[in-house]
Amino acid sequence: MTDYPARALVCFSGAATLWWLRLLRPGFRHCFVAIRQGPFWVVADPLSHRTALWIEALDDLAGFYRRHGMTVVETRLRQPPRRALPWRPFTCVEAVKRILGLRHAWVFTPWQLYNLLRKEEKIP
Repeated sequence: MTDYPARALVCFSGAATLWWLRLLRPGFRHCFVAIRQGPFWVVADPLSHRTALWIEALDDLAGFYRRHGMTVVETRLRQPPRRALPWRPFTCVEAVKRILGLRHAWVFTPWQLYNLLRKEEKIP
């Protein structure tokens, strides 16, 4: 069981392997999340055809992703209320929101998620 609030990193990428992702804001076309579990990070990357999971042992995982051109927001897990969420398209944003415990219905794009996290974490 995870103790709340656990540390998390939300990583935003400009990579676009699907043509329609190019319609999204450059630099914010995909997102994924890493959750700190002891000395390790559990990374969940919701792709269009599968969700990739892996373990990272880097102390400075945020720095690693930033050096690779990604935008990284340091945040935390939240304990959401125990009630069902409405149906939504299963996108990378929706997967990350559910992992973090966010329930913001109007957040659909990686750019919107980035702005929400900046506001909640008081990042200028």
